[in-house]
Amino acid sequence: HTEDELSRSSHSNAGKSLVNGIKTNPASNSPKSSLPVPMGPPVYVDLAYIPNHCSGKNTDPEFFKRVRASYYVVSGNDPANGEPSRAVLDALLEGKSQWGENLQVTLIPTHDTEVTREWYQQTHEKQQELNIMVLASSSTVVMQDESFPACKIEF
Repeated sequence: HTEDELSRSSHSNAGKSLVNGIKTNPASNSPKSSLPVPMGPPVYVDLAYIPNHCSGKNTDPEFFKRVRASYYVVSGNDPANGEPSRAVLDALLEGKSQWGENLQVTLIPTHDTEVTREWYQQTHEKQQELNIMVLASSSTVVMQDESFPACKIEF
């Protein structure tokens, strides 16, 4: 579209506007409302950080259907806020099962949590079937007076 065409379309549609090429109603553009995401081919990446510390608030099976990573990082360590979320870990299994190709996926938890351990044990057969490996590491990084767990990732 030319600038003139875009200008005319926004003026001729009173009460509506274009956001990323999608017609929306400004009254429904509150921060909590979500715009429909146009369908498209999946995106392949080497490494993906699961959004919002693996909280179920922002991540569902659709994320894993569309964002196909060789490595997913799970950083949640706040059980009181549902981080990491068992539903998100299950969504990985559901999304990956629909890829149609059996690419190797490595899940990298940055914290050893009860949710992650239980999910790993209860879904281990499904993980193997889907070619998902969970990377466990007992490595520790020591910096000055502080130490913390770490995972080594090689590409």
